[in-house]
Amino acid sequence: MLRLSCSPPLLLALPANLRILRVATRFYSSQDASSAPASLTINGKAYPSDSWTNVPPSILKHYGRQLHIQPNHPISITRKLIESRFPGFKNHNALPPVVTVGQNFDSLGFAPDHPGRSKTDTYYINKSTVLRTHTSAHEVDVFRANESDGYTISADVYRRDAVDKSHYPIFHQMEGALTWDRNDYPSNQALLDQIKADYDKLPRHDLVVEDPNPTFHPQRNPLQEQHHSPEEAEIISAHLKRSLEDMVVTIFNEADKALAAAGHSSEAEKEPLKVRWIEAFFPHTSPSWEMEVWWRGDWLEVLGCGVIEQPLLIRSNVESRIGWAFGIGLERIAMLLFGIPDIRLFWSNDQRFLAQFEGGKPMKRFVPFSKYPAAPRDVAFWLPKTDSTPTVAATPASTSSAPSSAGGQSTEPAITITDTPAFHENDLMEVVRNTAGDSVEDVVLIDRFTHPKTGRESLCYRVTYRSLEKTLTNEEANMLHEQIRQELVTKFGVELR
Repeated sequence: MLRLSCSPPLLLALPANLRILRVATRFYSSQDASSAPASLTINGKAYPSDSWTNVPPSILKHYGRQLHIQPNHPISITRKLIESRFPGFKNHNALPPVVTVGQNFDSLGFAPDHPGRSKTDTYYINKSTVLRTHTSAHEVDVFRANESDGYTISADVYRRDAVDKSHYPIFHQMEGALTWDRNDYPSNQALLDQIKADYDKLPRHDLVVEDPNPTFHPQRNPLQEQHHSPEEAEIISAHLKRSLEDMVVTIFNEADKALAAAGHSSEAEKEPLKVRWIEAFFPHTSPSWEMEVWWRGDWLEVLGCGVIEQPLLIRSNVESRIGWAFGIGLERIAMLLFGIPDIRLFWSNDQRFLAQFEGGKPMKRFVPFSKYPAAPRDVAFWLPKTDSTPTVAATPASTSSAPSSAGGQSTEPAITITDTPAFHENDLMEVVRNTAGDSVEDVVLIDRFTHPKTGRESLCYRVTYRSLEKTLTNEEANMLHEQIRQELVTKFGVELR
């Protein structure tokens, strides 16, 4: 099965046992907070810095790019395609990325010790202000404003993450929700009749749909018994699934047209498009599902969705509303639609990339231009001595890379660390990004060794340098690599090998 990366929004953020695996190697020294400036100026506004500030220049230089509304950009084209399947929804595409900790975490019920609050995962402007980590940071505000029955939110989101072809510290999420207000109907039956009438108006399709499980199950996928009747959950779920099935038909039909125009054909393309619904768990929906799509010989994990948990709507002061929500990563769909192999390309200003999508229609597959040679370099080091040794444990469960909704799944156990030392593998990724920027294609842990006598731990990472815009000389790659090595020594006290 192909797992499409880039994390979903948090309303439907995936549990750990369903997320794409990423080894979370922890280190033992802390980052030097004294190097932080007294304030950060973002979009013309100054924010005071403090010990929580960890937003680097490499992130701020991309602030305000808003690829999801940039004309003729693949991310924007993808957003518009999805929006087209939800006529009448209010589309929120310009919500500012700077939000409060209350908006990003507290309003969604994040526990005080939730790992998502950690500085290793989140970009803090200061202790009370962050760059949003998911579009869900705006959910309560949008529900509370109560401007429309249906809405979408599309936005850039920010998370400290791995360095590879499918992860970037800034990516784009899209979530949508539709609710009905009980107060608009004289009886519960009138409400059910209206949702059924709305369902009957949805576009029909000839998809093969696999949906073997009951709509709700007491243990696996529970009904919100205190808030919803079985009949309400059934009709809301039916409306949700039909709406999203219509959306994927549109997306994959466009992808097929683009492939056909580019001359790509195979026996696999003759197979009919299929959808299957998988029971899931998300923090703010129940019952919940993930949607997988069979397309050209492979099952693709596409999105997450479910019936909105009523406590979220109650916190938003719209307790009389009931409905559904979904979330999706725009990069994952755009990479699929356009055949884009490297997530860094979305941020390129190279006209060889951007000019390929001018006009937006018809959908065009990306045509690779010259691929410059890779320049791999290894960096090995001993971690600083410490009195406490972290314990690595395989655990089932919980998720970034991203609302409300959806993303890659895996039944393999995630690797987690049971203690909370001050430094995280993501800090290494930040050193690489801040030094070499988009000239690095990949950073991978290739060796991990614990000395049998001293107990000290050694790590070795392979950093693959490859610019999208030119051939890096050996001298350029060596210079970048040496800067990274020295930054690791200076900031984290490692001993190079």
